[in-house]
Amino acid sequence: MTVNNRAPKLIEVFTEEPSQQITPLPEEHDEPPGLRPSEAFERPPETDFISAWGEVGISIGVWIASVAALLIVPVVFALPYLIYSITKYGPPPSAEVLSADKGLIFFSVAGVLPTHLLTVLIIWMVVTYGGQRPFWKNINFAWPEKYSPLTVTLLSVLVATVLFLAAIGLTKLYGEHKTDLDILIESSVYTRMATAFVAVFTAPLVEELIYRGLIYKALERAAGVAIAIVVVSLLFAGVHVFQYRNNIAVILVITLLSITLTVTRAVTGSVLPSFLMHLVFNGIQSFFIVLSGFVDKDIFK
Repeated sequence: MTVNNRAPKLIEVFTEEPSQQITPLPEEHDEPPGLRPSEAFERPPETDFISAWGEVGISIGVWIASVAALLIVPVVFALPYLIYSITKYGPPPSAEVLSADKGLIFFSVAGVLPTHLLTVLIIWMVVTYGGQRPFWKNINFAWPEKYSPLTVTLLSVLVATVLFLAAIGLTKLYGEHKTDLDILIESSVYTRMATAFVAVFTAPLVEELIYRGLIYKALERAAGVAIAIVVVSLLFAGVHVFQYRNNIAVILVITLLSITLTVTRAVTGSVLPSFLMHLVFNGIQSFFIVLSGFVDKDIFK
């Protein structure tokens, strides 16, 4: 009886062991494999295309914001002076009086400095995704790998000097006509100094970060090098047309400068050479702007 009672238990034990390994390992590989986690996040080409043009839209949005800031911030910056003038001298003066007010002109020019600082902050926020990635690396502001820093610096100085000489030649050819910039720097020595300061210390950096940094990089990715060169060159030159509308020679020079800077960006793959060239060009121009005050004997204007 004891033998018969144990027999079924032994049978159960031996029949349960094979049942635990019914599905062999090789059969598991016969099922179709699923996506790996990394593959699940890969974007199709259409998404990449949309993303590239989305970056173009963002960069153009930053450009529009920078232009709007140039129109609004200097006015706000000069507003305390205007309020002070009205409080001291009575009712708001006419447009003619305002346009000739040396103090108002100075504060309007000085207001470009906070405008540029605000623009750099916006560019930084966009490029770094709010500080999540490095700024200078992602906007391609570095020495080009193919050329030494000395070579880049010397060529930048040489090209900028040639462009400035070309500007003098074109001005002589087409005649000298006063622009809005000429009227500003002739208003007072303080405005002249402020204009020279902004032209050297902030304008080259801010403009290169926007045009040859942000917009060019987005357009190059979305539409190619040729389209990026054409659009950025025309965009940069077009912004300056109104300011220099009275002088066709200056417009031609700005257009030539814009094309040169953008082609340099494309050839070197970096914003830094364009910045150096822009800096030297503006530096030479600013030197003569400051010097003109002494030459024209109107330093105490």
